[in-house]
Amino acid sequence: MEGSIRCSANYIPLSPVSFLERSAIVYRDRPSVVYGNIVYTWRQTLERCTRLASALAQLGVSYGDVVAALAPNIPAMYELHFGVPMAGAVLCTLNIRHDSQMVSVLLKHSDAKIIFVDYQLFHVAKGAIDILSKTRTKLPVLVLIPESDQSSPDFCNPTSGNLEYETLLGRGKFDFEIRRPKDEWDPISLNYTSGTTSSPKGVIYSHRGAYLNSFAAALLNEMSSLPVYLWCVPMFHCNGWCLTWAVAAQGGTNICQRNVTAKGIFSRISQHKVTHMGGAPTILNMIVNAPVHERRPLPGKVIVMTGGAPPPAHVLFKMEELGFSVTHSYGLTETYGPGTVCAWKPEWDSLPRDEQAKIKSRQGLQHLGMEEVDVKDPVTMKTVPADAKTMGEVMFRGNTVMNGYLKDHQATTDAFKGGWFRSGDLGVKHPDGYIELKDRLKDIIISGGENISTIEVESVLFSHPDILEAAIVGRPDDYWGETPCAFVKLKDGCNTDKEEIIKFCRNLLPHYMAPRTVVFADLPKTSTGKVQKYVLRERAKSMGSLSKNSISKL
Repeated sequence: MEGSIRCSANYIPLSPVSFLERSAIVYRDRPSVVYGNIVYTWRQTLERCTRLASALAQLGVSYGDVVAALAPNIPAMYELHFGVPMAGAVLCTLNIRHDSQMVSVLLKHSDAKIIFVDYQLFHVAKGAIDILSKTRTKLPVLVLIPESDQSSPDFCNPTSGNLEYETLLGRGKFDFEIRRPKDEWDPISLNYTSGTTSSPKGVIYSHRGAYLNSFAAALLNEMSSLPVYLWCVPMFHCNGWCLTWAVAAQGGTNICQRNVTAKGIFSRISQHKVTHMGGAPTILNMIVNAPVHERRPLPGKVIVMTGGAPPPAHVLFKMEELGFSVTHSYGLTETYGPGTVCAWKPEWDSLPRDEQAKIKSRQGLQHLGMEEVDVKDPVTMKTVPADAKTMGEVMFRGNTVMNGYLKDHQATTDAFKGGWFRSGDLGVKHPDGYIELKDRLKDIIISGGENISTIEVESVLFSHPDILEAAIVGRPDDYWGETPCAFVKLKDGCNTDKEEIIKFCRNLLPHYMAPRTVVFADLPKTSTGKVQKYVLRERAKSMGSLSKNSISKL
């Protein structure tokens, strides 16, 4: 059609870096980053990030090079989300719970040219580099990030070959010409899957996807101009669910914190008048179970985005009683974090509270940055009936789905088989079109031919007044194939026994769904709060069969 051809002279690739440049003008002297006594304005943040990009260029970093980071939610980690792409490079944020062996594997796989390391994690990075030094791998340059009141230790002296963060910024030039992406599908970051499975994969994000998902994150968080965002979600996890860039888009204030505790959350909300925060349901659980002496009255409404697992109903009730407004989102590393949102409808306000909680725990619909989400038969690729019963695999497609897995063509091909990204999650579709997860494909328990959703059993366990945390996995069984095994952590001062928990579940569930084994233990988690079920499955497997003969005990 005449006049419809895009003028190449007007084409500028989308990139979330532009959010920082705009905020440095619109919100020039408003606070951008707060960390203890440190306060930076948006003007200062742009200058620091530009100097960082310039310094990286001086070190030989060029388009497409990978720059790694191993740090908690501190100002430097936030600045790296802009400074690295401004140098034309790809940011690879590493899980701070990884050991030296895993870090060495990821540094080698990513071909990272530089690694920025928080001073508390220096021993981990140094151990990783020592491992790499025994191979033919080219070693990355190490840049230490000291705490603001800490002097650089001896390993940053001129003869060590290591660099220090603030010194590096001092070498950079503020008039550095920002290296914009040549194409908006160029990679902006590399995120390794969180470790709920035993083999993480490198997920490639594009500038376009990050730009769009940042907008979507702001919208689904009801984030208007000048939000005050408390960082509980690790910035290394899906780039903080893309909120590192979303907060910049709205000229907000990033309240950074090295460690996440209930006391710290309440204290910072009160001190800084926090308006938004996020976290997995384990963070919500931490908040509602905080001792009374650690709580503070909220200065106003605090919007909380949660995801990673469906939030238990009783946790939602208690969060609302405390003054928090919870929005439930769902996604994967491969969807830049949040890919759906359980958009709330006013007509649901009149429903009983338990019904409201059930609805809010659904995964909902695709957000405005995602083209489509559906529940499909993984073999025929047909959409399942919207009957809230027929299970299928949750699938996505759109601009905010990863480019692919780094150096893993087969895994990428498998993930996109049929033209949709296959999540590996099982779900149903309700008559209103909202989807609801039932389980991971690998987590579903098949007992005596019946499918048992671990999510449903866990929801019942969380409703027990004495239970703080719970997870269900399958335990091998000679007769049933497998039976539900509950790993439970009780609240302090509670001493409920196994028999009472099993009886409680049987009163609320069909008997075949109730756990037959209960183990009291701390639950292994990733640093994003997800329970590592593969660890629990191995523990349950080591217990052997509960049934020693073919007689039903139900």
